[in-house]
Amino acid sequence: MLVDPFRLAIALVPVSAYVLLLGLVNLRRRPFLTTGGSDLAALGLAISGLVFVGPVELFRPEAATAELGNFIWLFLLLFYWLCLFLVVLLSRPRLVVYNMSVEEIHSVLAEAAARIDSDARWAGNSLTLPQLGVQLHIDSWELMRNVTLASSGSRQSLEGWRRLARELSTLLRSSRVKPNPRAVGLLIGALVLMALSVTHMLSHPVELAQGMSEVFSY
Repeated sequence: MLVDPFRLAIALVPVSAYVLLLGLVNLRRRPFLTTGGSDLAALGLAISGLVFVGPVELFRPEAATAELGNFIWLFLLLFYWLCLFLVVLLSRPRLVVYNMSVEEIHSVLAEAAARIDSDARWAGNSLTLPQLGVQLHIDSWELMRNVTLASSGSRQSLEGWRRLARELSTLLRSSRVKPNPRAVGLLIGALVLMALSVTHMLSHPVELAQGMSEVFSY
């Protein structure tokens, strides 16, 4: 059975772009710091194609489609992004550091904490910054050398997290790490996915046109 090249491209191109970005970030010799909200938004963008050809198309309201025509896709995508934006707003504060181990981030975080809060207290991999109103613990994904500074408890100061992020960003600029060897696998996987979707799309122009007609018909 031939896979619809139009739907395949919509599903795979954003995912491959996201994996390619991860590969490039992990290939750097400098750690990359981002907020949890930005990390979640990037993941939401990556799976937007899968959502588009999956639940969005499946549960597309027929009455609204007949009324709005192809503009229904604009409203559905806006609804998806509004839902994602709401999830980002409601999520607890966190910081994500790519291409760095727990041991490496621990020393940098300790230096940052000493600079911005003289009352900073450690308990294993948990850190409390009472003057900033920040309590966090360190989670790691050792396979990819990614570290997450996740909030502990519901009472957190967003301004305190912003100040911590600024201090960490300043310290990480001078940090140098070894490139993650798994970055090459990510880059190859991303290029294979992108080449597969584009090649399949270009080699089946008739099925491509048919798929576009099916998706945007009303």
